[in-house]
Amino acid sequence: MAQIYARITGTGSALPERVVTNADLEKIVETSDEWIRTRTGIQRRHIAAEGQTTGDLATEAAQRALEAAGVKASELDLIVLGTTTPDIIFPSTACLVQHRLGANGCAAFDVNAACSGFVYALGIADKFIRSGQSRKVLVIGAETLTRMVDWSERETCVLFGDGAGAVVLEASGEPGIYATLLHADGGFKHLLYNPVGVSAGFTDEPNHGVRINMSGREVFKVAVKTLDSLVDETLQAAGMEASQIDWLIPHQANLRIIEATAKRLEMPMEQVIVTVHEHANTSSGSVPLALDYAVRSGKVQRGQNLLLEAFGGGFTWASALLRY
Repeated sequence: MAQIYARITGTGSALPERVVTNADLEKIVETSDEWIRTRTGIQRRHIAAEGQTTGDLATEAAQRALEAAGVKASELDLIVLGTTTPDIIFPSTACLVQHRLGANGCAAFDVNAACSGFVYALGIADKFIRSGQSRKVLVIGAETLTRMVDWSERETCVLFGDGAGAVVLEASGEPGIYATLLHADGGFKHLLYNPVGVSAGFTDEPNHGVRINMSGREVFKVAVKTLDSLVDETLQAAGMEASQIDWLIPHQANLRIIEATAKRLEMPMEQVIVTVHEHANTSSGSVPLALDYAVRSGKVQRGQNLLLEAFGGGFTWASALLRY
């Protein structure tokens, strides 16, 4: 029986119109453009408008990916959406997007793996295609993370933005996704988390106490070490050498972490897709936003090998090595 691969046939992305620069943040919190840029590489971030939801951004990105792939929404067998900021608790945002696209009837669900959400969703979709259960799958990463940002807390408010990215995966006899690796360790919860949920109960604080709690230095240290070992594990799983990778497309959270991963691969930054300066950390939206930029800018070409990787709250970490 011939090997079935999941191949990316279209990409798309969406960013809110409103842009907040580092200079804008200087006016509301004690920080500076230089401080933010030198520590994170971030220059600006996009903020969702009032009433604009994760589902709105996800739908826009999905429509562009479907158009690029030449696939009708009615042809989809599955929609997997990575997000930590769903529109409502239920139905899932994937179901809401499905209806808006006109893909009613196919399976649709959300995946919450924080910043690794899109790569987790990609790994799940890959397995559905490899098993023969699905032929055409829409994978989305979308967030409105700024809804839980405390704009008076300078350590975290400078880091995050809103956005969405999507890809269409189709079954193919030609190589596509070689390997995906998904990991988590809940023992690190205390270093990066949101304390509010449904069964944990809401509070009387403004915004119900929803906020991002992060120990920045500790997260940085664990992320660099973890992604370092993930690179080796991914190459081994795919049976490839680092020299065979044409592009690194990492989670866009911090330029220093990205540079550390590139160094581990002995890969020049010219082969690394960096968009963190344009939209900050968009969590699940980060990797597909960078991928869509890489494709539409002409940097990534058909037949090239791409390494996607992400690290997020949980902790979660995940990777995908694929031929575009």
